[in-house]
Amino acid sequence: MKQTALYQQHLLLNAKMVPFAGYNMPVQYAGINVEHQTVRNAVGVFDVSHMGEFIVKGDNALELLQLATSNDVSKLIDGKVQYAYLPNLTGGIVDDLLVYRINATTYMLVVNASNIQKDWDWLQSLNTQNVELKNISDRTSLLAVQGPLAAKALQSLTQINLQDMEYYTFAKGTFAGVDNVLISATGYTGAGGFEIYVDNEHANTVWDAIFLAGQPYGIKPIGLGARDTLRLEMGFCLYGNDIDDTTSPLEAGLGWVTKFTKPFTNSVALENQKTIGLSQKLVAFEMIERGIPRHDYEIVDSQGNTIGKVTSGTQSPSLQKAIGMGYVKTEFTTIDSEIFIRIREQNIKAKVVKLPFYKKQD
Repeated sequence: MKQTALYQQHLLLNAKMVPFAGYNMPVQYAGINVEHQTVRNAVGVFDVSHMGEFIVKGDNALELLQLATSNDVSKLIDGKVQYAYLPNLTGGIVDDLLVYRINATTYMLVVNASNIQKDWDWLQSLNTQNVELKNISDRTSLLAVQGPLAAKALQSLTQINLQDMEYYTFAKGTFAGVDNVLISATGYTGAGGFEIYVDNEHANTVWDAIFLAGQPYGIKPIGLGARDTLRLEMGFCLYGNDIDDTTSPLEAGLGWVTKFTKPFTNSVALENQKTIGLSQKLVAFEMIERGIPRHDYEIVDSQGNTIGKVTSGTQSPSLQKAIGMGYVKTEFTTIDSEIFIRIREQNIKAKVVKLPFYKKQD
């Protein structure tokens, strides 16, 4: 098992460690529910250094990314970030990712931990123009500092104006006395905050500085367990659960980052699918009767006929009710449609709802 540069910090904090994507990662410290609420209401820090980072550089970098990704990378300007996915040739998804434009000929891609090698091989296979590709995953640490108090907790560590940073933008600068740190107004929690990219050798310095600066704001370390409940409350897809090599991005609700204004890998087939219409879609649902939906549970209609399956499910810490996502036949996708989740041979009632599950309180 690999370890992040912050492994010893997690042990000192008595984290419960689990294997994840080839790494030994903290799943929780004080407990998933309390960590979840810390991020929703104050500020928490995730070590997500297992994620992958690639640099794409050269005169044809944009051309390669336009071919490889679903979104229109030409719309990016320096300092902007874009969410996209890498379509495969069979109608599925190689991975979902973030694209950072450093400058006109240099980009950074942030990919899922479990897909680093697969994504790297895929990009190499599309790289016919000798674009320079560099995998910097093993030397890069990534801290996600998330929550409504994140900007206040971090501001003393940098000259970059964090409060005014727009969502999905980034800046490079000095942070906690370390030069050339990339700070990005992104994250997968829906609670606001920042992601901080730093070389491994400075990871512990930055970690310690963040916790010291964040002390007055109740900052806490957060594990992957709460990361999952937080992203699910927002309806964000998790690769390997809600999307994978076999799922259609259009059925997964990723049409908003699928730009048919340019040709990209498998774009003709996806455009045909859009024209013909979808046979199933990913929906959000909440349980009406008692029961917690889990990955791969069957979804049935009132007659007990199978109409789909659950991809993600949990007991929502913010809402105090069981929620989930799953693919169902198109006729069951309208809001308030009655569906049933098969839990231990019982068909438990649920209803289709609008995303996000969790709406920020004013």
